[in-house]
Amino acid sequence: MTPLYRPLLAAALVVLAISPNLRAADWLQWRGPAREDHSPDQGLLKQWPKEGPKRVWLFEDAGLGYGGYSVSGNRLFTVGLRGDEEYLIAVDTNTGKEAWSAKIGQKYSNGWGDGPRMTPTVDGDRVYAIGGRGLLVCAGVADGKIRWQKSLVADLGGVLQDWGYTESPLILGDRIFCTPGGPKGTMAALNKLTGEVQWRTTSLTDNAQYASPILMDRNGKTEVVQLVMKKVFAVDPQSGGVNWSADFPGNVAVIPTPIQHDGIVFVTAGYNSGCKAIRPGNSGTPETVYQNKVMKNHHGGVVRVGGHLYGYSDGPGWVCQDFKTGKEVWASKTLGKGAVHFADGMLYCLDEKSGEVALVEAVPTGWNEKGRFKLSPQSELRNPQGGIWPHPVVVNGRLYLRDQQYLYCYDVKGK
Repeated sequence: MTPLYRPLLAAALVVLAISPNLRAADWLQWRGPAREDHSPDQGLLKQWPKEGPKRVWLFEDAGLGYGGYSVSGNRLFTVGLRGDEEYLIAVDTNTGKEAWSAKIGQKYSNGWGDGPRMTPTVDGDRVYAIGGRGLLVCAGVADGKIRWQKSLVADLGGVLQDWGYTESPLILGDRIFCTPGGPKGTMAALNKLTGEVQWRTTSLTDNAQYASPILMDRNGKTEVVQLVMKKVFAVDPQSGGVNWSADFPGNVAVIPTPIQHDGIVFVTAGYNSGCKAIRPGNSGTPETVYQNKVMKNHHGGVVRVGGHLYGYSDGPGWVCQDFKTGKEVWASKTLGKGAVHFADGMLYCLDEKSGEVALVEAVPTGWNEKGRFKLSPQSELRNPQGGIWPHPVVVNGRLYLRDQQYLYCYDVKGK
């Protein structure tokens, strides 16, 4: 066991000792456990009624922006713009009522919609969020009290990009990893309890893009993998040293989170960038497994289920792609462009323009839809150039969706 894992394990054992009834279905970070976007839920509805699943509650003050949501116990955490301030917001999952809110910086303005656009990360009794302008905040889960804050720009020398900071920070052991970008180092590791900088990737100074990092085990060691405009790379979480790097043909904006499985790292982006799969190998010299335009995912995300990838690809529509060969298995334009999430054998697909949500079997035999409904009400405050961009999340039998100030909760467990 590496030193970084020991404090994490110790903290987990303490929490379990204090809270023996802790639910395993918590969704503590962007894309959930292992950042694979796989809900741990089982026993969910396999067919929706004609009118769709029952709505449990509607929260109408989530603020503007494209923030996602994490869930710990009976608290949901998201971010939103209220007036000229951005906030980290806690909502009671039982009642849909606000528990508390905490400021995370001044308004980030953008031609596609103002406000923050990340998912908070929960770690024990603390929750972490990044405002659109790059203010990284650590707050108490119970009360929202700010423990510490650090600006990715003013304090870490980061370079703010056109769509702001959208990264959801990653935690391992006693460290939190983020991507300020810029001449002081693309990535940074901070002490999660104090915000003190532990290292910067001084040998790698690319500007940040909009992807979030993941963890990967290789040769018995853990690496932090991240994607920027022209490369995908891995760093040592202890030292910040770059273990390997591979070229990527990014263009305009690189957004989707990398996927890793069975020694392969898969990355994709829109603007005709396409996708690439690499195998770092034992030597750390990456081998290109394939590179093509089958999956050109803009920002709706891709999920791997077994040996296949599912997501929306600009051009062909919703695509099933063979993970190891890169070949297209099927494509469908039954639903418009949007985001995807996986739970209990099913894909939860969201049309970013119409607000339609489809339940689809995650199978390589084709698009097999099992129900559809349309979000209502929809926000009249959404920027005309924006969309319903926050990704679906299913946890504890509830489906969470968002359109600007509206946060929706649906029952997808049934009786």
